[in-house]
Amino acid sequence: MSTQHAAVSPRGATRTLAVLFLGAFVMGSAELLIVGVLDLVAGDLSVSVSSAGTLVTGYALGLAIGGPILTALTIRLDRRTVLCGALVLAGACNLSAALSSGYDIALVARTLTGALAGLFDATAFAVGIAVVPAERAGRAIAVVISGVAVSAAVGVPLGTLLGQAVGWRGSYLAVVVLIAVTLVATAALVPSVPSAGGGVGGQARYAFAPRVLAVLVLCALVFGATFAALTYIVPFLRDVTGVSGALVSVFLLAYGVATAAGSFGGGRFADRDAGRTLVVAAIGTAGSLAALHLFGTSPVLVGLLLVALGACAMGAGPSLQYRVVALAGPGGELAQSLPASAINLGIAFGSLAGGVAVGAFTASAAVLTGLVIAIVAVPVAWATGRLEPPTVDRADAPLPAQLQDCGR
Repeated sequence: MSTQHAAVSPRGATRTLAVLFLGAFVMGSAELLIVGVLDLVAGDLSVSVSSAGTLVTGYALGLAIGGPILTALTIRLDRRTVLCGALVLAGACNLSAALSSGYDIALVARTLTGALAGLFDATAFAVGIAVVPAERAGRAIAVVISGVAVSAAVGVPLGTLLGQAVGWRGSYLAVVVLIAVTLVATAALVPSVPSAGGGVGGQARYAFAPRVLAVLVLCALVFGATFAALTYIVPFLRDVTGVSGALVSVFLLAYGVATAAGSFGGGRFADRDAGRTLVVAAIGTAGSLAALHLFGTSPVLVGLLLVALGACAMGAGPSLQYRVVALAGPGGELAQSLPASAINLGIAFGSLAGGVAVGAFTASAAVLTGLVIAIVAVPVAWATGRLEPPTVDRADAPLPAQLQDCGR
């Protein structure tokens, strides 16, 4: 990756990473909050719940497609400026959604917010790597990823409770306030990180090289396998495990906490050996899904296996990001946004495949579908672990020191 380093003290780096975590948390909450208040949105905007569900789809497509486009358009700008701009526009979009009088306005606002979240996350990765020493690059990436994971584990339940208390519009206004706080913190505490320069065309040649695309396929497979099962875990718990009612929330909370812990801890493993971490994570995901199918009638084992699944899948996140950026070489700045796109496409594919399986068979079929996808991911992870970053003239397009030797 070609992001320039920022001269900051260890304390300054810690403050910067804290702000990036906060931003990822707020953006993640804005993304997932809709799930907990979907029925309220549908009733208020006079549409069906299934129609309101396209607000989730619109956000995902905005992130997957719009994120890379916005990253390309802003590639020559200072990274702090991009972060601030993304927050300002995201705040405006969330405010528009909260004040919208019709479904169409809400859908446009959600789609644009998704694109801005993709831009924010990609830029946050670049800033995080720029402010830490070489041996902590993976952990800097993990800080951003864990912000999103914590938003799912903590931010969404709290936002749902707030939505039930003050309405869905009130919960989105709260998100706008949090974005404003993050904007102030970013302007005050995040250092200037100049772009490394280089045009989009030159970076795209490296960012979309076959070695990078191979890791993006792995991104889609790992998260596709996870969400093929997870999307339909509630009917699985009800029909196979015999768990229903409020107890379901305990299982989902355990999974959410595991994803937060896995994403944060995965950064240390990325620093040590990102390629090997991905192999272990793929095997762990497949093993967790296999055991979930075999022992799905035991509530205690199912709870432990959901924890293992969350830790393995999200523990792979920092290494996936790390490998994509490293293998992109001089195109790393553009490539920062691509893993999120691949992950969202994988989630969409996994959810669809799991839904087809559940429709044709039973709730346990979704877990088997995820297992099949995870088994495919294992040899892909092994193969991508053997890939090496491109050999380039460092004077023309230098990689930062922390990514020079992460080809393993």
